[in-house]
Amino acid sequence: MKLSFLKFRTSLFLKKNKTSRTNLPYQKANSIGIIFSVEDKPKHDGIKELIKKFEHDGKRVQVIEFLPKQKDNYEFLFDFFTEKDLSFWGNITSHNALAFADTPFDFIYYIDKEPNPYILHLLARCKAKCRVGKFWEEGKPYFELMIESSNGIRGLMDEMYRYTSALK
Repeated sequence: MKLSFLKFRTSLFLKKNKTSRTNLPYQKANSIGIIFSVEDKPKHDGIKELIKKFEHDGKRVQVIEFLPKQKDNYEFLFDFFTEKDLSFWGNITSHNALAFADTPFDFIYYIDKEPNPYILHLLARCKAKCRVGKFWEEGKPYFELMIESSNGIRGLMDEMYRYTSALK
């Protein structure tokens, strides 16, 4: 029931959000957001490597993760939210998640193989100028740039970085 309300609210945010979306040159970007679902240690390590690349390029990086039930929060490095942060009426109640969505990032990267309704809700309401994610047909309303990748999660991260850093 909660997820039904969440999906309804997500579709409302997709329609109501008037944030100006654009693909700006990577060199002019200052702030980067990364959002993902916790899966395993290799993905966690890949996220840390991606952060280092962005920071090496002089970008400020903020990260939030969705922590599913019975998954480990490796190193507790990043802010997170869980299923418990969803009210009966489909509202996300996590201060960290809402603050992340309200931050006007130049780029926000959604790094998951499969769509997560909690994260899609945040993408629908976010203030980022350019949202980058993995390609899937129904994902068009959520992203300005979608990357097709069959090389696993590490390959997806590498391709996201390669394509966005090449934007001029």
